[in-house]
Amino acid sequence: MKTLSIVFIATFLILTSANGFSQKLKSGDIKVLKGEKMINLAYDYGKMAVGKFATEAEYLKKGIDDRNAKEPGSGDAWASKWNEGKTEKFQPAFEEDFNKQAEDCGLAGKSDPSAKYTLLLHVTFVEQGVETVVMGTAKSASVDMLIDLVETSAPDKVIATIEVDGIKPKSTPKMSVGGVSVSKTAYDPTLRIAECFESAGKQIGKLICKNLK
Repeated sequence: MKTLSIVFIATFLILTSANGFSQKLKSGDIKVLKGEKMINLAYDYGKMAVGKFATEAEYLKKGIDDRNAKEPGSGDAWASKWNEGKTEKFQPAFEEDFNKQAEDCGLAGKSDPSAKYTLLLHVTFVEQGVETVVMGTAKSASVDMLIDLVETSAPDKVIATIEVDGIKPKSTPKMSVGGVSVSKTAYDPTLRIAECFESAGKQIGKLICKNLK
Protein backbone atom coordinates (compact mmCIF):
# COMPACT_ATOMS: atom_id res chain seq x y z
CA MET A 1 0.00 0.00 0.00
CA LYS A 2 2.84 2.37 0.86
CA THR A 3 4.56 1.56 -2.44
CA LEU A 4 1.36 2.33 -4.38
CA SER A 5 0.99 5.64 -2.55
CA ILE A 6 4.57 6.59 -3.43
CA VAL A 7 3.91 5.85 -7.11
CA PHE A 8 0.82 8.06 -7.17
CA ILE A 9 2.55 10.90 -5.31
CA ALA A 10 5.49 10.77 -7.71
CA THR A 11 3.08 10.74 -10.65
CA PHE A 12 1.30 13.82 -9.29
CA LEU A 13 4.58 15.67 -8.89
CA ILE A 14 5.60 14.88 -12.47
CA LEU A 15 2.26 15.96 -13.89
CA THR A 16 2.24 19.24 -11.97
CA SER A 17 5.93 20.12 -12.06
CA ALA A 18 7.05 23.48 -13.47
CA ASN A 19 7.55 23.56 -17.21
CA GLY A 20 10.83 25.43 -17.00
CA PHE A 21 13.26 26.08 -19.80
CA SER A 22 15.52 28.93 -20.80
CA GLN A 23 15.37 31.40 -23.63
CA LYS A 24 17.67 34.37 -24.12
CA LEU A 25 18.89 36.84 -26.67
CA LYS A 26 22.34 35.35 -27.22
CA SER A 27 23.68 38.08 -29.50
CA GLY A 28 22.68 41.09 -31.58
CA ASP A 29 19.60 43.30 -31.35
CA ILE A 30 16.05 42.58 -32.52
CA LYS A 31 14.85 46.19 -32.40
CA VAL A 32 15.04 46.28 -36.21
CA LEU A 33 11.65 44.57 -36.07
CA LYS A 34 10.04 47.64 -34.55
CA GLY A 35 7.32 48.83 -36.90
CA GLU A 36 7.36 45.64 -38.99
CA LYS A 37 4.00 43.97 -39.52
CA MET A 38 5.14 40.62 -40.91
CA ILE A 39 8.12 38.34 -40.38
CA ASN A 40 8.98 35.31 -42.44
CA LEU A 41 9.25 32.03 -40.49
CA ALA A 42 11.64 29.36 -41.79
CA TYR A 43 12.83 26.08 -40.29
CA ASP A 44 16.08 24.13 -40.47
CA TYR A 45 16.44 20.53 -39.26
CA GLY A 46 19.77 19.87 -40.98
CA LYS A 47 21.86 19.57 -37.81
CA MET A 48 19.25 18.09 -35.49
CA ALA A 49 20.13 15.36 -33.00
CA VAL A 50 17.31 13.09 -31.82
CA GLY A 51 17.53 11.55 -28.36
CA LYS A 52 20.66 9.40 -28.13
CA PHE A 53 21.28 9.72 -31.89
CA ALA A 54 23.77 12.33 -33.07
CA THR A 55 21.83 12.92 -36.28
CA GLU A 56 18.25 12.62 -37.47
CA ALA A 57 19.47 10.33 -40.28
CA GLU A 58 20.78 7.82 -37.72
CA TYR A 59 17.53 7.98 -35.77
CA LEU A 60 15.43 7.37 -38.88
CA LYS A 61 17.61 4.54 -40.16
CA LYS A 62 17.39 2.69 -36.85
CA GLY A 63 13.64 3.22 -36.65
CA ILE A 64 13.03 2.16 -40.24
CA ASP A 65 15.24 -0.95 -40.05
CA ASP A 66 13.78 -2.16 -36.75
CA ARG A 67 10.18 -1.71 -37.86
CA ASN A 68 10.65 -3.16 -41.33
CA ALA A 69 12.30 -6.23 -39.79
CA LYS A 70 9.12 -6.88 -37.83
CA GLU A 71 6.63 -5.84 -40.51
CA PRO A 72 7.84 -4.97 -44.03
CA GLY A 73 6.89 -1.43 -45.00
CA SER A 74 5.95 -0.31 -41.49
CA GLY A 75 9.28 1.44 -40.98
CA ASP A 76 8.89 3.50 -44.14
CA ALA A 77 5.35 4.48 -43.10
CA TRP A 78 6.66 5.50 -39.66
CA ALA A 79 9.39 7.65 -41.22
CA SER A 80 6.86 9.36 -43.49
CA LYS A 81 4.69 10.17 -40.48
CA TRP A 82 7.74 11.60 -38.68
CA ASN A 83 8.66 13.85 -41.62
CA GLU A 84 5.06 14.95 -42.15
CA GLY A 85 4.96 15.94 -38.48
CA LYS A 86 7.39 18.77 -39.15
CA THR A 87 5.17 20.63 -41.60
CA GLU A 88 1.77 19.42 -40.40
CA LYS A 89 2.26 19.63 -36.61
CA PHE A 90 5.52 21.18 -35.39
CA GLN A 91 5.61 24.31 -37.53
CA PRO A 92 1.89 25.19 -37.34
CA ALA A 93 2.08 24.74 -33.56
CA PHE A 94 4.97 27.20 -33.30
CA GLU A 95 3.29 29.71 -35.60
CA GLU A 96 -0.05 29.65 -33.79
CA ASP A 97 1.36 30.42 -30.35
CA PHE A 98 3.99 32.81 -31.70
CA ASN A 99 1.26 34.91 -33.29
CA LYS A 100 -0.89 34.91 -30.17
CA GLN A 101 1.98 36.66 -28.35
CA ALA A 102 3.46 38.73 -31.20
CA GLU A 103 0.16 40.46 -31.90
CA ASP A 104 0.81 42.44 -28.71
CA CYS A 105 3.49 44.34 -30.61
CA GLY A 106 1.71 44.41 -33.97
CA LEU A 107 3.78 41.61 -35.49
CA ALA A 108 2.68 38.44 -37.28
CA GLY A 109 4.73 35.49 -38.48
CA LYS A 110 4.23 32.96 -41.27
CA SER A 111 6.02 31.57 -44.32
CA ASP A 112 6.28 34.78 -46.33
CA PRO A 113 9.49 35.32 -48.34
CA SER A 114 8.30 38.84 -49.21
CA ALA A 115 8.80 39.94 -45.58
CA LYS A 116 11.89 42.08 -44.96
CA TYR A 117 13.11 39.91 -42.08
CA THR A 118 13.16 36.18 -41.40
CA LEU A 119 13.24 34.17 -38.19
CA LEU A 120 15.25 31.06 -39.10
CA LEU A 121 14.64 28.33 -36.54
CA HIS A 122 17.52 25.87 -36.37
CA VAL A 123 16.17 22.88 -34.44
CA THR A 124 19.31 21.42 -32.88
CA PHE A 125 17.95 18.71 -30.57
CA VAL A 126 14.71 16.77 -30.07
CA GLU A 127 13.90 14.39 -27.22
CA GLN A 128 10.65 12.60 -28.00
CA GLY A 129 10.21 11.59 -24.38
CA VAL A 130 8.68 8.59 -22.66
CA GLU A 131 5.28 9.45 -21.25
CA THR A 132 4.88 6.32 -19.13
CA VAL A 133 5.14 6.32 -15.37
CA VAL A 134 6.60 3.11 -13.97
CA MET A 135 7.56 3.40 -10.32
CA GLY A 136 7.39 7.18 -10.61
CA THR A 137 9.75 7.76 -13.54
CA ALA A 138 9.15 9.44 -16.91
CA LYS A 139 11.04 11.51 -19.46
CA SER A 140 9.44 14.60 -20.93
CA ALA A 141 9.72 15.55 -24.56
CA SER A 142 11.95 18.57 -25.16
CA VAL A 143 13.44 20.65 -27.96
CA ASP A 144 16.50 22.92 -28.29
CA MET A 145 16.72 25.70 -30.88
CA LEU A 146 19.00 28.43 -32.11
CA ILE A 147 16.91 31.09 -33.82
CA ASP A 148 18.59 33.57 -36.16
CA LEU A 149 17.02 36.87 -37.15
CA VAL A 150 18.22 37.61 -40.67
CA GLU A 151 17.41 39.82 -43.62
CA THR A 152 15.30 37.72 -45.97
CA SER A 153 17.25 39.00 -48.98
CA ALA A 154 20.59 38.32 -47.24
CA PRO A 155 20.15 35.20 -45.06
CA ASP A 156 23.87 35.00 -44.30
CA LYS A 157 23.66 38.33 -42.49
CA VAL A 158 22.64 37.39 -38.94
CA ILE A 159 21.22 40.37 -37.05
CA ALA A 160 20.51 38.55 -33.79
CA THR A 161 20.45 35.04 -32.34
CA ILE A 162 18.02 33.71 -29.75
CA GLU A 163 18.95 30.56 -27.84
CA VAL A 164 16.26 28.30 -26.44
CA ASP A 165 17.11 25.20 -24.41
CA GLY A 166 14.99 22.46 -22.90
CA ILE A 167 11.65 23.54 -24.36
CA LYS A 168 9.01 21.29 -22.85
CA PRO A 169 5.32 20.79 -23.71
CA LYS A 170 2.86 23.46 -22.60
CA SER A 171 0.93 20.77 -20.79
CA THR A 172 1.82 17.22 -19.85
CA PRO A 173 -0.14 14.60 -21.83
CA LYS A 174 -2.07 12.05 -19.81
CA MET A 175 0.34 9.29 -18.85
CA SER A 176 0.03 5.74 -17.65
CA VAL A 177 0.50 4.59 -14.10
CA GLY A 178 2.25 1.30 -13.52
CA GLY A 179 2.27 0.68 -17.27
CA VAL A 180 -1.53 0.91 -17.62
CA SER A 181 -2.37 3.23 -20.51
CA VAL A 182 -4.49 6.29 -19.78
CA SER A 183 -4.35 8.06 -23.14
CA LYS A 184 -2.94 6.70 -26.42
CA THR A 185 -2.15 10.22 -27.61
CA ALA A 186 0.57 10.34 -24.96
CA TYR A 187 2.46 7.74 -26.97
CA ASP A 188 2.54 9.73 -30.22
CA PRO A 189 5.93 11.50 -30.15
CA THR A 190 4.94 13.95 -32.90
CA LEU A 191 2.13 15.28 -30.68
CA ARG A 192 4.44 15.68 -27.70
CA ILE A 193 7.07 17.44 -29.82
CA ALA A 194 4.40 19.68 -31.36
CA GLU A 195 3.53 20.86 -27.85
CA CYS A 196 7.20 21.77 -27.36
CA PHE A 197 6.99 23.89 -30.50
CA GLU A 198 3.88 25.56 -29.05
CA SER A 199 5.85 26.43 -25.92
CA ALA A 200 8.68 27.80 -28.05
CA GLY A 201 6.33 29.95 -30.12
CA LYS A 202 4.76 31.44 -27.03
CA GLN A 203 8.06 32.29 -25.36
CA ILE A 204 9.76 33.63 -28.50
CA GLY A 205 6.75 35.84 -29.22
CA LYS A 206 6.91 37.18 -25.68
CA LEU A 207 10.66 37.74 -25.86
CA ILE A 208 10.44 39.69 -29.11
CA CYS A 209 7.62 41.93 -27.92
CA LYS A 210 9.44 42.58 -24.65
CA ASN A 211 12.52 43.74 -26.57
CA LEU A 212 10.48 45.95 -28.91
CA LYS A 213 8.89 48.01 -26.11
